[in-house]
Amino acid sequence: MNKEEARQRIEQLRKELEEHNYRYYVLSQPTISDYQFDKMMEELMELEKQFPEFEDLNSPSQRVGGDITKEFETVKHKYPMLSLANTYSEQEVTDFDKRVKKIIGEGVEYVCELKFDGVAISLLYREGIMQQAVTRGDGYQGDDVTTNVKTIKSIPLKLRGDYPSEFIIRGEIYYPHEGFKKLNAEREELGETPFANPRNAASGALKMQDSSIVAKRPLDCWLYNLLGEELTTSTHYENIKLAKQMGFKTSPYLAKAAGLDDIFDFIKSWDKSRTELPYDTDGVVIKVNNLKQQQELGYTAKSPRWAIAYKYAAEKASTRLNSVSYYVGRTGAVTPVANMEPVLLAGTVVKNASMHNQDIMEKLDARIGDMVYVEKGGEIIPKIVGVDLSKRPDEAKRIEFITKCPSCGTQLIRREGEAAHYCPNETGCPPQIRGKVEHFISRRAMDIESLGEGKIELLYDKGLVKNVADLYDLKYDDLIGLEKVYPADAEKKERKVSFRDKTVKNILKGIEASKEASFQRVLFALGIRFVGETVAKKLALHFKDIDKLMAASFDELVAVEEIGQKIAEAVQQHFRKDENKEIVNRLLSKGLNFKVSEDEAETSDILNGRTFVISGTFEGHSRDELKTMIETHGGRNTGSVSGNTDYILAGEDMGPNKRQKAQKLDIPIIALDEFLQMINKE
Repeated sequence: MNKEEARQRIEQLRKELEEHNYRYYVLSQPTISDYQFDKMMEELMELEKQFPEFEDLNSPSQRVGGDITKEFETVKHKYPMLSLANTYSEQEVTDFDKRVKKIIGEGVEYVCELKFDGVAISLLYREGIMQQAVTRGDGYQGDDVTTNVKTIKSIPLKLRGDYPSEFIIRGEIYYPHEGFKKLNAEREELGETPFANPRNAASGALKMQDSSIVAKRPLDCWLYNLLGEELTTSTHYENIKLAKQMGFKTSPYLAKAAGLDDIFDFIKSWDKSRTELPYDTDGVVIKVNNLKQQQELGYTAKSPRWAIAYKYAAEKASTRLNSVSYYVGRTGAVTPVANMEPVLLAGTVVKNASMHNQDIMEKLDARIGDMVYVEKGGEIIPKIVGVDLSKRPDEAKRIEFITKCPSCGTQLIRREGEAAHYCPNETGCPPQIRGKVEHFISRRAMDIESLGEGKIELLYDKGLVKNVADLYDLKYDDLIGLEKVYPADAEKKERKVSFRDKTVKNILKGIEASKEASFQRVLFALGIRFVGETVAKKLALHFKDIDKLMAASFDELVAVEEIGQKIAEAVQQHFRKDENKEIVNRLLSKGLNFKVSEDEAETSDILNGRTFVISGTFEGHSRDELKTMIETHGGRNTGSVSGNTDYILAGEDMGPNKRQKAQKLDIPIIALDEFLQMINKE
């Protein structure tokens, strides 16, 4: 095949593949099999590899991903990307209608559409080509996630028909239920923690660094809002029709409404049937249809005045309480969990619900055999909210909170002023040991990605890992071939965990790489009670090395900014135990960092407790670096401007709300060079 033949075939394949993508993902009318599609894609990718001069960043082959994004660039929105005001009652919708008519007058037409529960996205198109995809962020600026969004097959890379030369379209990226269930099943099989809900899974996927992994996720997107100076349409409804003609996937579930009666009919018609849809919805969006009227109504600081979201009340179901189980976390906290007759709730089958602690259990007074009311908080986490006393059976058995650990049999304790009961056997209680190791390897701690919950459980069961230091003694021959099938229980289905060659090599590679983690991350990873990321950072920067921290007196600990009595006592109690000292010594011998690096050690009191708010982007410095500089020189970071703020450190594209508030409160706004001079850093 010569160059010209290759060019023609590449163009033909690209055109046909885009058409098949559109028919499959937008119209749901596929005309070829998956196998045929895959063979065409393979041919295209092979030709593009042989003839790189015909490269096109908008080729269908780009949807398989592969680019790595180390940091997501912050981008300012051309049009603010504000959130909708929420309402939960018909009266509040009526009040919204009155506010609109007070400004516009009678005869207002609305559009009602389902509110999708996903991640908001803003897409920029120029000359029919997608240029950029940006998350909502703070409404004024968000993260550039273009590389990952290009892998979503329902979002067109090139538009169809006629289109404005430049415009922005916004929508919601979401996980369909079927794909979400499959994802969680795969995570559980690998021993990883499943996602709490589809929205979290979609959000996490968009911020992944490897776009090839995102490409394997079945993300989808509804587009619902067109913005631009070249639009000739006069209504929102016309904009939706135009978007569909250009090749965007738009919601079929919308309708014009002449008034409140039509609005309430739409809301009621979807109250139950929305749970039958293959994706999450949590309400109805009501918008003024006329675009000029939208402009006249304008915006508040947080939301448009021409639209409102009606949120459905959390669905409630009634089911029988069969028993209560007790689960032990890594800190030893014991949580009671209600085991119920399976019941359909908000589109999913629910059979377990947390009862939190003894006090809440006693307040509910739910008994074994009772019919209880269950709802999902935020339509995500099931919880018992009441008991149907009219159906209480004579034999209903009162629930007595356990007195001994359900795992190791140790007598439980309840510390003064705390709601939870604890198992004090932290070095001999299996779920606590596994939990501590799982915390140690987590992303924000030692970040050993190749390990997960299921693998840690297997290592513990085989006697290879009894504490975090044991991880650094693992050898290839210890791991290869390990395998175990875990039977189903109340929380998990049957799963198989096994260690193959690639898995073992990745685990050992991840463990070795974790030795580069900073002292503050290692300190956080140790899992000391009340010592989160921020506290670990403050302790590490103050004491500089583990020996000084372990030897610190109570008075020396509480002298550290934001370290109170509870934290100081917890730190001292942790390091009084010989087994914890031994773990530190073993980790030290394996080369982990227990000292602050020279860069981190450049501390002073020059900022003397002053409070900073960082806003905007900075050339040559990330926001995290600047926050560390502030803290190492005695300053404090906060996210919002208040009367207690001493300085605003402003970069490019500083948030207008923060600037306005700073000026109103007469707070100094300083640039990066002024800040560096302030800390005597050239």
